[in-house]
Amino acid sequence: MARGHLLEEKGTNGSQQFMVCAGSPVRPEIVPSFPDRMRSSYALREQLISEGRIVQSSTYPGYLETTEDITCNSPSAAAEILVGRSSNGWQEWKSSEGHPLSDYLPASWHGPNRTWLVRGSNVSGLDLVQRLWLPAGQVSVAAGHLRDGIQQGISKDELRTAVEEDYASILTYSQRSQLIEDLHIFLSRMKPGDTVCSISNSRLYVGEITGDAEQSTSEGGRSNLRRPVEWQAIAYDYHELPEELQQKLSVQHDVVDLTAVASLVAGLGRSDEELADEVHESEGDSSAELAALARRELELPEPTEQLAVELLVHDVAWLREVRDLLWDERQLVFYGPPGTGKTYLALKLAEYFGGGPEQVKLVQFHPSYSYEDFFEGFRPQEDPVTREVAFRITDGPLRELADTAAKEGNRHIPHFLVIDEINRANLAKVFGELYFLLEYRNRSVRLTYSGDDFALPPNLFVIGTMNTADRSIALVDAAMRRRFSFVELSPRTEPTAGLLRRWLAREGRDPEPADLLDALNARIDDPDFQVGPSYLMRKGVYRDGGLERTWRTKILPLLEEHHYGEGLDVEQHYGLRALRAAVAASQQSTPR
Repeated sequence: MARGHLLEEKGTNGSQQFMVCAGSPVRPEIVPSFPDRMRSSYALREQLISEGRIVQSSTYPGYLETTEDITCNSPSAAAEILVGRSSNGWQEWKSSEGHPLSDYLPASWHGPNRTWLVRGSNVSGLDLVQRLWLPAGQVSVAAGHLRDGIQQGISKDELRTAVEEDYASILTYSQRSQLIEDLHIFLSRMKPGDTVCSISNSRLYVGEITGDAEQSTSEGGRSNLRRPVEWQAIAYDYHELPEELQQKLSVQHDVVDLTAVASLVAGLGRSDEELADEVHESEGDSSAELAALARRELELPEPTEQLAVELLVHDVAWLREVRDLLWDERQLVFYGPPGTGKTYLALKLAEYFGGGPEQVKLVQFHPSYSYEDFFEGFRPQEDPVTREVAFRITDGPLRELADTAAKEGNRHIPHFLVIDEINRANLAKVFGELYFLLEYRNRSVRLTYSGDDFALPPNLFVIGTMNTADRSIALVDAAMRRRFSFVELSPRTEPTAGLLRRWLAREGRDPEPADLLDALNARIDDPDFQVGPSYLMRKGVYRDGGLERTWRTKILPLLEEHHYGEGLDVEQHYGLRALRAAVAASQQSTPR
């Protein structure tokens, strides 16, 4: 167990120094990423070993140990030279009672460490990330017109008064409101030990805040509120980052809370083996555990022969193609005439790929369906105490499912939204700005009602069904077609063509209904009006007189509507008597 003390003196970048006591044990090995990620700590460790200030230990077999007190630039640097990996010293240095070092600081914001994005690549035309932050070990926000004397820990109310007065003639009301939020985060919510990120030249830079905020003069007022930071020595290609992290990084604010994806940031540049070793070493009490959990990959299970038999699909290869389309596009539409099993198949596949019905939500579109019904909007709600009714923002089914899918621990589990009759609504009106997110899953947008920044989780899949026989519905527009894959379910093609025959065989029934359905569809010229097998896959059809009753009350009315005004005798052309005669003639002419 190593021992040390937090010092009053400041390090080279303004962070509080930390002294490691003589006789502290030091791990003999380092993790592979340590020399690249934390280059300065690695160099210090190597220097201490070469100078004989860290030597082979006689007290701790198999370990090294310090021979004298060693002063480091920060608590994290002190921890890193001892354990040979990146480390949050504010959490890993603990008192004898087990409380982390951060608990003993006069911090203005308590609670666990958070992760932040601070933009600095274009501050009044300058890239401060390259020009100041990385070389000087800092992060800053521009507040050139803010009065002097603003202290860390200032309340939001005091800060609001200062900003409203100092920026009254410079910024609009909404700009002032956003500046208040950014400054309050920087001054009163950030604390030592928090992770900070920034983007420059399409690279993500990651560091750790190591000290308090200070107000100082700066060139052009571009960086007059500053905090010391220990930046990692390597940066990460933006386009290779996890999709969920890209979504959060696309939020267009100068300061953004990234804590929801902190585990993804913590895992950058570290191998699975390193994370596993750190979890084992810390007995699961570290950010490495969350980073390891976040590494679990999202996947859709492979369809099996058993699934094909259960769903009466002719070939498992067809199911694999549907899976691949979902994986590539994340949105898919089953389209075809009524009775072809579109909704049934959509629900069954969603449950199979998602791992159960609890990962599936079903909605049905209709002509009056709106964005407010689908995503979010103001709806009347009664206050449980006063019994008064007021309009409040209420989540719709898509937002509810998206929020569930995005929760920590759910991100590797597929979630499915099944939209029945997707083309019965005005799709541009229903989806609104979500149209954009269907195609650009790595981006976020500002929502119309709540004003939140929202992105569709990578593990959210959409399956729609579309009835092609309803001619009162306009065709789906090109924008929607570009965002969805379309899979036909039609009596003229498999898996629908032979579905009824396979079902009858499984149920041990006579194949006559399948022969009659084939003969019926052969007489219907328009494929969008052919009759699906679902009409004849119900128990009532096989009671006494059930087939005749179903034909008279379900199937013939469809065809009467199709041929309305044409003067065709539907009963004579499509009735059971005519079809049975045609089937018998066909069977007699078929060579045996």
